[in-house]
Amino acid sequence: MYGMLRLELSRWGVREWTMTALAFVVFCFGVLAAGRGLAAGTAGEVLRLRFGGDAERTRVVVDLDSNTRGAVVSDGADGQVVVALTGVAPHGRMSGAGTGLVRDYRVAAGGGASRIELTLATGAEIERRFLLPPGDGVAHYRYVIDLKTTGRAPATRSAPRRAPSRGSAPAERPLIVIDAGHGGHDPGAHGARSNESAVTLAAAHALKAELERTGRYRVRLTRENDTYVGLYRRVAIARTADADLFISLHADAGSDPATRGASVYTLSEQGAGRAVREFTRGDNWHRELRLPGRDPSVDRILLDMTQRTTQNRSAQLARTLLSGLEEADHPMLRRSHRDAGLAVLLAPDVPAVLLEMGFITNPEDEHTLNDERGRRRLMQAVAGGIDRYFRDPSGNMQMASTGTAGQP
Repeated sequence: MYGMLRLELSRWGVREWTMTALAFVVFCFGVLAAGRGLAAGTAGEVLRLRFGGDAERTRVVVDLDSNTRGAVVSDGADGQVVVALTGVAPHGRMSGAGTGLVRDYRVAAGGGASRIELTLATGAEIERRFLLPPGDGVAHYRYVIDLKTTGRAPATRSAPRRAPSRGSAPAERPLIVIDAGHGGHDPGAHGARSNESAVTLAAAHALKAELERTGRYRVRLTRENDTYVGLYRRVAIARTADADLFISLHADAGSDPATRGASVYTLSEQGAGRAVREFTRGDNWHRELRLPGRDPSVDRILLDMTQRTTQNRSAQLARTLLSGLEEADHPMLRRSHRDAGLAVLLAPDVPAVLLEMGFITNPEDEHTLNDERGRRRLMQAVAGGIDRYFRDPSGNMQMASTGTAGQP
């Protein structure tokens, strides 16, 4: 009897230990899942966008599966309405056509938030915006943006970047800032018969001529002659001018004269961190970057999103430039797309690349860079890459369904 009782107690103890261990494992999995959700920085998704209304008033409904808070990044004065929604991420790649006052839309992700970008079909502004919780038979949240017409023609600075047709008004053409590396007291690398600062300046003038010849672009140089311009000043020129692209021209150098070929640099992740530190010094950084300034945490999220979008566009520009150079049979380095934290690439809101046109220490490359015809062929290939970028700046983004027009 005593032995049976002891055996039963032993069995009960095993069962109790097993249940406790199982409960502990389940608890650990729950904590791990919650931690992953917090690390991801988002609690839900943007499900879809819907549109309703007409050319006088248009309602944009953003369907969400969780709560959010919105902040206006752009109010429509530049041809685009941009609203950042914290705590939600896009459900895949989302873009498509709009209705009424909205020509098209795109939803970008970054920094634990979603950036709702609405390109306007005509002048419009935000009339009101609000969040609707689940209810009245609707199981999800809805963020509503009501737009009304202003009766003014829209600006096109922030519209999807497409190469306009010949004869467009100058204000409608994208602005390209070309930076000739080095200059003045800084000659750069030395070849057998030339300095880097001289060949970059000649190439900058040649590229400017090629781009202006198309009639599709406005072009500005950071230096017109053999003068020195500070690195951060070059970036400031592009940002102050509200440039659509910034391309810095350089000539590479190496210890082996046989090394030759072009390469393109874009901003590295370490450089991106440096850029944030550079642009968030002082108290007025949100104004310089045209952020709302009402909530520092929201501004930081918006800066992260802006920078991520800029990095993606810079990478797309690098790909189109390399493609154009390859098609022109221009010699290329084996690893032709590189990244670095170079000062001229730090602008968080202007897509930027640094093009190493070839090695000035290689006889063939140096000859091409100093020969007028060879230089012109090279810059024609670069201009072709820029054309290709403006035809598709987003890198062939997949289209998302817009849903049907109607009420929230």
